[in-house]
Amino acid sequence: MSDVVRIGVAGLGTVGAGTLALLHDNQQLLRDRCGRTVSVVAVSARDRAKDRGVELDGLRWHDDPRGLIADEDVDVVLELIGGDSGPALDLVSGALEAGKPVVTANKALIAMHGATLAGLAEKNDVALAFEAAVAGGIPIIKSLREGLAANHISRVYGILNGTCNYILTTMESTGREFDDVLAEAQSLGYAEADPTFDVDGIDTAHKLAIVSSVAFGAPVDFSSVYTAGIRGVTATDIRHASELGFRIKLLGIATISGDGIGQRVHPCMVPESSPMAHVDGAFNAVLADGDFVGRTVFEGPGAGAGPTASAVVGDLVDIARGLKIPPFGVRSSDLVSRQAVSIENRYGAYYLRLEVLDQSGVLADVAAHLRDHDVSIESVLQRGRDPGEPVSVIMTTHETFEAGLTAALKSISAFDAVVDPPCMIRIENL
Repeated sequence: MSDVVRIGVAGLGTVGAGTLALLHDNQQLLRDRCGRTVSVVAVSARDRAKDRGVELDGLRWHDDPRGLIADEDVDVVLELIGGDSGPALDLVSGALEAGKPVVTANKALIAMHGATLAGLAEKNDVALAFEAAVAGGIPIIKSLREGLAANHISRVYGILNGTCNYILTTMESTGREFDDVLAEAQSLGYAEADPTFDVDGIDTAHKLAIVSSVAFGAPVDFSSVYTAGIRGVTATDIRHASELGFRIKLLGIATISGDGIGQRVHPCMVPESSPMAHVDGAFNAVLADGDFVGRTVFEGPGAGAGPTASAVVGDLVDIARGLKIPPFGVRSSDLVSRQAVSIENRYGAYYLRLEVLDQSGVLADVAAHLRDHDVSIESVLQRGRDPGEPVSVIMTTHETFEAGLTAALKSISAFDAVVDPPCMIRIENL
């Protein structure tokens, strides 16, 4: 085994530059911990002239990232480009085929092609590592795959997107509406110019699909993740949640049972006593329930140059040490496909907000339709009275099946007295 591990880095954005800085600043620490020098020898990015705040002198530059595959001086490839296809997919699959270990922070790539890429890595007897793809600096992949390997995991869930958590936390603390806080998040760099992947839940769904696969030993199944974002959450909902003893969080929740695997991403009301309720700002948190260990809680920064670089280099250290574990904890051929459990099978309580005309008989009609679909009302809250004008009616339900509630709300939304589509938020007693 050579005394030096030579690295080729594709992508010199925030994470790529942060990784180069970490490798430079902590070079001696890394040598002490893995017994070998980890050295960057080549890079690939689109703009050679851009100042990235890190030293690039003496490194070979490849305009095409696939040049790192053929570069004989590159032992390990870091894919920090992003995207679920195109150059990222070409680079990772090509490097694995060439027998070069790969470290990636690309959650979309792993969510869409994880099982195939894991098969390539195993076929060519090299490592594929993706700790940085989920929850930034939190080592959740390693924890599930190695630290908790002796447990059957029944549920894994958490806050997996710092942008959404920042927005919801700020809406709560300031009373401002979603669009206003989103614009602020974009100006501060917490949200992208196009925030779709974050605020519509897609980023969380990518990460949940990966975590679910590692936790349950099943192929990554992004297409089966029920996904809803936070655009519809209002300051009114957040205020009422607080009055009811809840906070609103965007959660990714994966469970396994005899019926199969359920994967869902959506806003949730969680009790103020829950550990999840106290994760604020851009932080992430992941909880896992194991049959012997019980509940484990992981919390930390979910994005940013430093935390993500920490995860990337943690994978590099494993490779430098010669550690080689199947990417998803078991060989790809041993991943067991299971039935996808529909969101309609969810059994739980719900928060409802109806904007209705203040007329006699409206609440009775709403209650009757809920009753006809086996939905029992736990509490009702109406603030103010304005005859003939719209008012907000807030309800919470007892536990019920989502299919029945969805059918009831569909019929209720057709009432002449209901002026806006009903708002529904799931209550999770986590």
